[in-house]
Amino acid sequence: MANSKLDLTKLKPQTRLVLAAREFSQHGTIPPPVYHASTYLFSTLADYYAPNKQYSYARRGTPTSRALESAIAMLEGGHASKVGPSGLAAIASVLLAFLKSGDHLLMTDSAYNPSRYLCDTMIARMGIETTYYDPLAGAAIEALVRPNTRMIYCESPGSQTLEVQDIPALADVARKRGLLLATDNTWSGGYYFNAFAHGADISIHAATKYIGGHADMMLGAVTCNEKTWPQFKEGFETLGQFAGPDDMANALRGLRTLDVRLTRHMQNALKVAEWLQGRPEVSEVIYPALPGSRGHSLWKRDFTGASGLMSIVLKPASREQVARMLDDMRIFGIGESWGGFESLVVPFKPHRTATHWPADGPCLRFHIGLENCDDLIDDLHDGFKRFNAA
Repeated sequence: MANSKLDLTKLKPQTRLVLAAREFSQHGTIPPPVYHASTYLFSTLADYYAPNKQYSYARRGTPTSRALESAIAMLEGGHASKVGPSGLAAIASVLLAFLKSGDHLLMTDSAYNPSRYLCDTMIARMGIETTYYDPLAGAAIEALVRPNTRMIYCESPGSQTLEVQDIPALADVARKRGLLLATDNTWSGGYYFNAFAHGADISIHAATKYIGGHADMMLGAVTCNEKTWPQFKEGFETLGQFAGPDDMANALRGLRTLDVRLTRHMQNALKVAEWLQGRPEVSEVIYPALPGSRGHSLWKRDFTGASGLMSIVLKPASREQVARMLDDMRIFGIGESWGGFESLVVPFKPHRTATHWPADGPCLRFHIGLENCDDLIDDLHDGFKRFNAA
């Protein structure tokens, strides 16, 4: 049973992950029960009409969702959180909760492609204009601010190309010009980067990835500071966003091991990145925790660790060479997602409109999983043999 006198804020991060939301446990169990429910019954009409009742309808919250949301808010150091059915749903709920027709959005040019599609289609049809900005702009982004600009949206490190943004510099501009600053914090798991301590108002996660950690559920999470919470909560609930109870329970379970998993992801990723750096076929390894990699100085200043996601740029090569390399990988699967226990690889071509991607060679994004690192390197070594085969 949880100790009601325990103050989690006085404990180390690893301990907080283990004990978070323990107050939702019942009957001496360690994990909170999973509530499969839609309807709450009330003993009296007075109870039904009570203005401050804890639960009213499951879409607005259950003990399962409240347990996970309190744990994620604790993880991120924010005021409060909401969880929805996917990372993209979380992104959409933020944009729709705060933007209206006539508003202007500044969106990083390195954004997750579905975020770009959302801005270029549905958001545009609503009369909201998006300007894509150089993810390395920092304080220079102020030149793009208009009288109707409402939000700066970041993703750090950026999707696929992993640019580390100067969030404190962007936060200074946002405060000065009365803007909201939202950031996608999925890469760090919310554990290695404190978005709120660096000036963000809103932190967004594809909790499908590191928070879940086991490639078996879909979930998105949004954490707000006190200023933005009321409007976001109202917008989120108006949109009918909610996640299934089993996915929420899996995410809460995954949260318990976030520290040990990310530690192993980082250890493996650094070894693989160093090995890839020595390959003659590779022109660049993009992994912010790797000394000499793009973004390393900002990563070292602002982050306390790194995850398992990295990218490489190959020297000019044919599609057939890349296919020979990837088709017969034994351990690395070809797959879009990441953040689970398994290693993955996928080719990509950066989509840019505000900046120019200068590399000529093919790009590969790797998620380095929890396998033995020597086995991963052996798999890559054999892949490059096939890549170079005549």
